[in-house]
Amino acid sequence: MSGHPESDLYHRQGFGRASGMGGRPALLVVDFVAGFADPAQFGGGNIAEAIAEATHLLGFARHRRWPVAHTRIVYAEDGSDAGIFARKVPGLLALTEHAAASQIVPELAPAPGELVLRKQGASAFFGTGLAAWLTHHGADTVVVAGCTTSGCVRASVVDAMQHNFRTLVATDCVGDRAIPPHQASLFDMGQKYADLMTRAEIERAAA
Repeated sequence: MSGHPESDLYHRQGFGRASGMGGRPALLVVDFVAGFADPAQFGGGNIAEAIAEATHLLGFARHRRWPVAHTRIVYAEDGSDAGIFARKVPGLLALTEHAAASQIVPELAPAPGELVLRKQGASAFFGTGLAAWLTHHGADTVVVAGCTTSGCVRASVVDAMQHNFRTLVATDCVGDRAIPPHQASLFDMGQKYADLMTRAEIERAAA
């Protein structure tokens, strides 16, 4: 995002270098569930557009036989596994196993063999087996789609980098309920934690 007003400062301080795509990418689709697709619940902003773009990226990943993982936020019916995240956002407690809002949107429905992770926190890595699963499948790069850019996507991107995976954010396949946090988070992730690429750029790089 070279047009950002602070780009020159970050460049002078050595931020924003590319980590690149390795030879064994995996796709991580974060929380594209019905509740986050619905502006009346947790959605809004550009999430619908991000889902539409992510369907194409998912199709490409399947064609290339990349490992694919999806995440859902899922709490126990009685809320017994809830922590501070749910205290900050109590509405998340409605995302139980069988609640309609917690189901992955039909256009991104997991295929057989794809991993579906249930989480109670922001990061796809925290308290889950994702890092071990990626390592088992030989992945060296994590391509991230999902929502929200400023929340669970960002948390997952930071943890992917901290697990020493090259990390790419598919910029048109991530969305947020508000555009300013989306844009600010993309800029910050691109400077410190991940490479920012459109879906088309990722597909060309992987071809």
